[in-house]
Amino acid sequence: MLRAVSQRFKVGVENYLPNAFIFAILLTFLTLILGMTVTQQSLFEMTGHWYGGFWNFLAFTTQMILILITGYALVKAPPVEKLLIRMASIPKNQKSAVLITILVAAAAGYLSWGLGFVLGTLFAIEVAKNVKTADFRLLIAAAYTGTVAILPASITVTAPLLVNTPGHSLEDKIGLIPLSETIFSPTLLLTAFLGLLIVMYAYLKMMPKPDEVVPFEGESEQFKKPEKVNAVTFAEKMDNSRLINYILVALGVIWLFQYFSQNGFNLELNILNFFFIILGLALHGTPMSYINAITSGMPSASGILLQFPFYAGIMGMMAGSGLISVITEGLVAISNEYTFPFLSFLSAAIVNVFVPSAGGQWQIQGPIMVEAAQQLGISVSSAINTVTIGDLVTNLMQPFFVLPALGLSGLGLKDIWGYCLVSMILLFILSGVIVTIAPLIF
Repeated sequence: MLRAVSQRFKVGVENYLPNAFIFAILLTFLTLILGMTVTQQSLFEMTGHWYGGFWNFLAFTTQMILILITGYALVKAPPVEKLLIRMASIPKNQKSAVLITILVAAAAGYLSWGLGFVLGTLFAIEVAKNVKTADFRLLIAAAYTGTVAILPASITVTAPLLVNTPGHSLEDKIGLIPLSETIFSPTLLLTAFLGLLIVMYAYLKMMPKPDEVVPFEGESEQFKKPEKVNAVTFAEKMDNSRLINYILVALGVIWLFQYFSQNGFNLELNILNFFFIILGLALHGTPMSYINAITSGMPSASGILLQFPFYAGIMGMMAGSGLISVITEGLVAISNEYTFPFLSFLSAAIVNVFVPSAGGQWQIQGPIMVEAAQQLGISVSSAINTVTIGDLVTNLMQPFFVLPALGLSGLGLKDIWGYCLVSMILLFILSGVIVTIAPLIF
């Protein structure tokens, strides 16, 4: 049944779903129209909000590009590549290929969502190279979905970490919320691990028949290994100097040791990128080997560089026009202590389609949900958890975070979106049930 549904979605997607960039443009137009009609903003006001937000993702865009290309360079380091290839050789058929891909992506995603998106995709590519009976599109979608499914329990999920950080924007109202009430709560743990099981089952049922499989064919230019250079001149010897390389690595290790000693295992994006760079340099052995790997990974970042400013513009319109508040307050107004968790989850899922930045969404939507929870006598952690889950589940429909996977794999959004949409529907149903029932039990 799921295979038939996914195939129907696939046909529809192939016929009607445009390129991911066109998706962002159409979403921009939709937000513009909603702002003018729902919040009575003028065209000039909306374009002002649009441009006002357009460059707000510059730091995040750079972080995402770095996590993509440094993750790529790390995986292309000889020791890591050998391990990856060895693990990717374990599955012998499409079923085992799908399962191991989801599990590896989920394990990486548990440690860091950025690592899950990059490592999961690159592992899926290696598996597809070895298992020609496995559908390449299915594996890429499975890697992305596996990461999204586990994220409610990830140790790097945004909102729970923010409200547990001293000095956060709502500390005067709610204090610090311990991780035992968020990431390690029954609500998020059940959502993550039951969701992962459902995703694994769904992808096994969605596997194409042998005559429908589209295997991985060849290597694109960006996956070719850089040629080795025999150092002859002084400049070439400097470029390939292990001494220079490892002195730099040592400096990085010293700083990382200081950081983790003082902050514990806190993998925020800047730290993760720095860790990737230092580890990548260490594993490549020479500066030139690392430069070649970074250069070969750069083409995969083009989608992020172009599209993220447009999503920042959409977020600017959503925030500047008050659309986020309208959506959130409208659902809160019809909620009570029993329906609030589900409606909070639903509002976050809707807002995430327009504002796919978890940190940005929480800063705007979080205060409204927290105030509503307090007025209804509901624990603040319930608002945090439901917003977190809602924010994550519609990532399977919104192409914002799938751009790294598309860039690395060379696929288009229409190639995987049908599989992701089926998974989103299943996870949405599961999440809706859990957020509604969990507060009554735990």
